[in-house]
Amino acid sequence: MSIDAAAPLHRLLGLTDDENDLIHELLGREPADAELMMFSLMWSEHCSYKHSRNLLSAFPTDGDAVLQGPGENAGVIDVGNGWAVAFKVESHNHPSAVEPFEGAATGVGGIVRDILAMGARPIALLDSLRFGELSSRRSRHLFTRAVEGIGHYGNCIGVPTVGGEVSFDDRYEESCLVNAMCVGLVRHDGMLTAAAAGPGNALVLIGNRTGRDGIGGASVLASAELDDDEDKRPSVQVSDPFTERKLMDCCLELAEDDAFVALQDLGAAGLTSAAGEMASSGGVGLEIALDRIPLRETGMTAPEILVSESQERMLAVIEPPRVAEVIERCRRWDLDATEIGVVTREPRLLVRFDGETVVDLPAALLTDQAPRYDVPQNAPPERMALAYDELPPVPGDLVAAWRELLGRPNVADKRWIWEQYDHLVGANTVRRPAAADAAVVRLPTGAGLAVSLDGAERHCEADARGGGMAVVCEAARNLAATGARPLAITDCLNFANPEKGETGWQLREVIAGMSEALDAFEIPVVSGNVSLYNESATRRIYPTPIVGMVGLIDDVARTVPLALGPEGHALALIGYGEPRLDGSEYLGDDAGLPPRPEPMQDAALCRSLVDAAADGLLAGAHDISGGGLATTLAESAIAAGHGARVTLVGGPRPDVALFGEGGGRVLVSATDAHLDLLAERLPEDIVLTRIGVCGGDELSIDLGDRGVSLDLAEAHAAYAGGLTEAMGA
Repeated sequence: MSIDAAAPLHRLLGLTDDENDLIHELLGREPADAELMMFSLMWSEHCSYKHSRNLLSAFPTDGDAVLQGPGENAGVIDVGNGWAVAFKVESHNHPSAVEPFEGAATGVGGIVRDILAMGARPIALLDSLRFGELSSRRSRHLFTRAVEGIGHYGNCIGVPTVGGEVSFDDRYEESCLVNAMCVGLVRHDGMLTAAAAGPGNALVLIGNRTGRDGIGGASVLASAELDDDEDKRPSVQVSDPFTERKLMDCCLELAEDDAFVALQDLGAAGLTSAAGEMASSGGVGLEIALDRIPLRETGMTAPEILVSESQERMLAVIEPPRVAEVIERCRRWDLDATEIGVVTREPRLLVRFDGETVVDLPAALLTDQAPRYDVPQNAPPERMALAYDELPPVPGDLVAAWRELLGRPNVADKRWIWEQYDHLVGANTVRRPAAADAAVVRLPTGAGLAVSLDGAERHCEADARGGGMAVVCEAARNLAATGARPLAITDCLNFANPEKGETGWQLREVIAGMSEALDAFEIPVVSGNVSLYNESATRRIYPTPIVGMVGLIDDVARTVPLALGPEGHALALIGYGEPRLDGSEYLGDDAGLPPRPEPMQDAALCRSLVDAAADGLLAGAHDISGGGLATTLAESAIAAGHGARVTLVGGPRPDVALFGEGGGRVLVSATDAHLDLLAERLPEDIVLTRIGVCGGDELSIDLGDRGVSLDLAEAHAAYAGGLTEAMGA
C-alpha cells in the first residue's frame, strides 16, 4: 500500500485525530504500524457500526423460535424436529460500484461463509439490487455485470438462487446497492460458534492462499463516500467459487464429526477481524505466526497479511489431538490447511512475523472498545399528502398508461435476471422465482420454508418511520400470501452519510418504524448488517432498509401461487386502507406522503391469510404493491394464462383506483364457497370485497363511469419485454 508521507498515517487509514489519541491512551504507548492498521479496520464503520450501534438496540431480538440472535455470524431459528435455519443478509455495495462482477460474486461468497460458520449447509440465496436508470450506460454495465457475478458464483457452488428483487432510480446512479442473503440448514446439536476457547488449542487456517487482492476492501470501501480520492480505493476481492464449494463440503464434513471448537469466516478485514472477534467473544487470547500463512505472492508485509481480504478462507480452532487429522482431510479436498497459532489464556492478540513481534494488544480493544457516536438528528421538513389538483392530469388513454407501467423496468418481468441463476439445484425449490410472492424451499421435516427480500425506499424518503413499518409489513404479506407464518427477519440498512443532512434522523426513524411493526407481528431481528456512506458528491441514495423475512408453511403442499385461480373462480380484495398515488411507481418519484401502514391490522391480515391457506381456501394470492391493483391483476393473470373481469367502486380519479398504492391489501382468488367461509372468519378490521371473476383472454376493469380493457397478450408482451428493451437503450 502506498502511503503519502505528507499526512499522518492514522488519517490516511481513515482514523480521526480523536480516535488516534484514544488508541494511544488505551495502549499506553505508540501503536506499531500493523496495530494502527488493525485499529483502522476494526474501528471502521463497516466492522464496528460506530455510527449505528446505539440505534440498533431498539430492535426486538428475542422470540420463542430464536436459537441464536445478533452477535454471531448469522441468526438461527428453530423450525421443528431438531432442525434449525441460519440466515443473514449483508451488503457488498461499494466494491460492486468499483468492480460489479467481482463485487457481487464475492458478496455471495462472503454471506455463504457466514452461514457455513454456523455449521449450517447453505440451501438458498436471494439478492436485493438497486441501480441507476437503465438509460445510463454506467448503470446498465453495473447491473448486467453484477447479475452475472451473482449467477456465476451461486451456480458454481451449487446453491440455488431462489428469489430477490431489483429496482432502478437515478438516486442509485453513483452508489449502487448489492445485498445478498443466504439461508442454511443445521441440526440444533450441530450449531457452531465463532468464540475461541480452550487455551492450548490450535488455530488452523483453511482454504485459499493469502494475497494482496482486496486489502482493506470491504472494510475501507464501505466506510467512506465513493467520491473520496481514487488513490484510496483498495482493490476489490477476487472470487474463486470452485474453492468455495470445496471449502463448504470439507467444513461441513468436519463439523459433522465435531472437529471444530470454533469456526470463523475471514471476511471484511480478513485475519484481523477473524482473530480479533474470535478472541474477544471467547474471552481468550490468540498467538499467531504470520510467516506460517501460505501466500500467493512474495514479499507481502505483516500488515498486508493481517488485513488481506482474499476470499474463500476460514479460521478454525482445533483441539491438538485432531490437528493432523483435520489438515489431512482438508488436503483430500485439495485445500490448504495450516496451523498458524494457538489459543492462549491471557486475552491478548500476539502476532509475530519472521521472529519479530508486530502486534501485542488486548483483543477487546479492537472490538469492545471501538468508539460509538450519536449521529446528528436533523429532521427534514414535514411532508404533506398530495392533493388531487397537485397530481398530473388523468391520462386520456388509461389502457396505454397501464401498458406503459407494465413495461417499466421496476415492474416488468425479471425473467432475464433469474434465468441466469440456477434456482432448482438441490431439488428442494418448491416455488421458483415469479411463481409466488415468496420463494419456498422444502425442509427435511416436510414443511416449507418461505423467504422474502423486500425494500420500500421511496416510502422511507417521504416518511422514514412509515417506510420502516411498510418494509416489514410488505415482507410479511408476501410470506402470508404464500401461506407462510412469519418467524423472524434479517435486515440490511443501506443509508447515505450519517454525519450529514437528515440521514441520521432517517436511520433512527426507520429503525423505530421497523421495530413497531416487528412488535405487532411478534417477530425478532436475529441478524443483519448496516451499510452507510452510500453517497457521492452529487447524489445520496434513498434510505433503503432491506428486510429478509423467513416463515414456515406446515404443509408444503398448501403453498399458494400468485397466479389467478381457474376460470370461473371469484376475485376479491382482502385487507384495509385506501390507495393513494403518493410515492407510487405510477408517479415514478417520492412526492407526497404515502399512507402509513397499520401494523396491528397487517398482522391480523397475515394471520387470516395463513389460516386460509392452511385450510385450502385460496387458489391464488398476490400482495398489492408497486404499480397498484392493475399491475397486481396483470401479473397474476399472466402467470395463470387467462384474464379476469373486475368491477371497482368509482372514486375521484380512476388512476388512483388502478395504480394507487398503500394500505395492506391482497388480491385473492377462490371459489365462491371458500370466499364466503373466509369472509366469516375475518377479524372486524379486515375487509373482504368481491371484485370480479377469473377467465377470458383480456383484463377488463369497470370503474363505474369509465372502464378499461387490456388484451392479455398485449399485457404479456409489455410485461415480458420491458426490462430487456430498457437494457438496449
